[in-house]
Amino acid sequence: MEKKETLKSDNLGFEAKLFLTADKLRGSMDASEYKHVALGLVFLKYISDAFNTVFEKLQADEYADEEDAEEYLAERTFWVPKEARWSHLQANAKQPTIGKLVDDAMLAIEKSNDRRISLSKL
Repeated sequence: MEKKETLKSDNLGFEAKLFLTADKLRGSMDASEYKHVALGLVFLKYISDAFNTVFEKLQADEYADEEDAEEYLAERTFWVPKEARWSHLQANAKQPTIGKLVDDAMLAIEKSNDRRISLSKL
């Protein structure tokens, strides 16, 4: 029983920390507007994580080129240009231009995956 209670309290601590972080990120922005920002960041992180999984797999393959966008198309994964990768955004997170960097990252992903996006509309 004690273990379950500990897990519950650990989750509550995590959730409280998560909400405090979200409030800090949101700042003076209206909550209804903030959801678009938060969902965009979640999407960007998800795409980046999926990309990194394939990137590491391709790095381990001596015949693959981890910087070839076609390799990712074959793996059914979005190609993420260097300037749009989460690691790049994370390294620049404290810059005053981070909003523009995130917007540019989204545009770069869209542009780099134009073919994939066009095919998904068929």
